[in-house]
Amino acid sequence: MSAYAAAAGLPAHVFMPADVPLAFRAECNAFGANLTLVNGLINDCGAKVREGAQQHGWFDVSTLKEPYRLEGKKTMGYELAEQLDWTLPDVIIYPAGGGTGLIGLWKAFEEMEGLGLLPRGIKRPRMVCVQSTGCAPIIKAFHEGKEHAPLWEGAKTIADGLRVPVAVGDFLMIRAIKESNGTALAVTDEAMMDYSNMIARQTGIFPAPEGGACLAAQVELLGSGWIKADERVVLFNTGTGLKYAHLWA
Repeated sequence: MSAYAAAAGLPAHVFMPADVPLAFRAECNAFGANLTLVNGLINDCGAKVREGAQQHGWFDVSTLKEPYRLEGKKTMGYELAEQLDWTLPDVIIYPAGGGTGLIGLWKAFEEMEGLGLLPRGIKRPRMVCVQSTGCAPIIKAFHEGKEHAPLWEGAKTIADGLRVPVAVGDFLMIRAIKESNGTALAVTDEAMMDYSNMIARQTGIFPAPEGGACLAAQVELLGSGWIKADERVVLFNTGTGLKYAHLWA
């Protein structure tokens, strides 16, 4: 958002938790954004944004508070289908904080059927939502059969993208998981790091811990038999490990 605002000559007001990694703050500062560090979590930052929007007329680009980010995330589904010759994998594993990516993927599959890019009634992927054991509101709500996920108290994880104690789109994530006959599970921060290293050393990709979380989830689901050895599985890595360089220092 800071980058696009700079390119358009617009002011940007950014609120983030005071303890986020330096790289997140450095980029916003470089782009000239008005950065405010908040003693709290991302939901506390969202509250500050809403206050500013009411007082100053800002356009709120918080997760699912505007339509465009979801439409952008949706393109991942189109790219995936195109790269697989207009077929879909059996399973998609996605690390979900606010969940826009998971929701966008599910929206894309529905649209592609409607447009005729995919055959009607195609078997869609089983959607797997991955979170951290230190912040797993969607996993808890899903397994308790709830439509909405209550605030997760004391949220803590090394993966800042997963440190979302309450999500506006909780019901949309849970709906996509259920409609796809998918599942949801939490993995430890230690497992995230172990599998992030495995991804880096075997693929040459330096993933964020969120990406490592997906591989940790796949290994667990393979072990339980929920994923079969011959099924086609796609993992989404949602960031670069460079943002989390301090974890490897």
